[in-house]
Amino acid sequence: MVGAIIFDMDGLLIDSEPLWRDALVEVFNGVGLSITPEQFQATMGMTTPEVVAYWCAQYASHSKSVEEIIQAVNMTAHRFIAERAVAREGAYEILNFFKEKQLPLAIASSSTMHLIDIVVEKLAIRPYFQVIHSAEFELYGKPYPGVDISTAQKLGVEPAKCLIFEDSWNGVLAAKAALMKCVCVPDENLKGDARLVIADEVISSLLKFDEMLWKKLNT
Repeated sequence: MVGAIIFDMDGLLIDSEPLWRDALVEVFNGVGLSITPEQFQATMGMTTPEVVAYWCAQYASHSKSVEEIIQAVNMTAHRFIAERAVAREGAYEILNFFKEKQLPLAIASSSTMHLIDIVVEKLAIRPYFQVIHSAEFELYGKPYPGVDISTAQKLGVEPAKCLIFEDSWNGVLAAKAALMKCVCVPDENLKGDARLVIADEVISSLLKFDEMLWKKLNT
């Protein structure tokens, strides 16, 4: 039986992934790293330091240090999200669905706690969650399962009894590595990806999650 529900945040509860890509492109182009939004699909779900380190390693030179680029990306993305991001379709509906089930809810995100705080206040969803945890406190971000396992521990629920919602390939990998049940609501660029067969369910929108699917997973 499922004992707790865990949500990723970026791209799942809030439509922020395009804004992260915009921030990355803007900052990277400014330091001499010409990378397209499509290329960033490979690092979707990773923490910002991991994304920056990955792409800086692919290029011989850039005009700022990795630490300076990380700071610039975070500042730019946080500004874009605070100004322009909106809740994803079905976000409030699914939170209320599980609130009515009286199950503990949590966020396990690759974003920093600073950005998580921005988002939960912007969407006014803090009261839904018993635990909010960031991968910045883990040794590695997704696809490593540390942030998911730590979140389960904070909830007091075995990982195998958690159901997690993800939108990225790295997020799905992390969830399955943590031995959790996983529902994937794939990012637009991930739709139809055959690798998602490892998820327990794949749905096109959070609005597609219903009582029938819940009963199927809650066994």
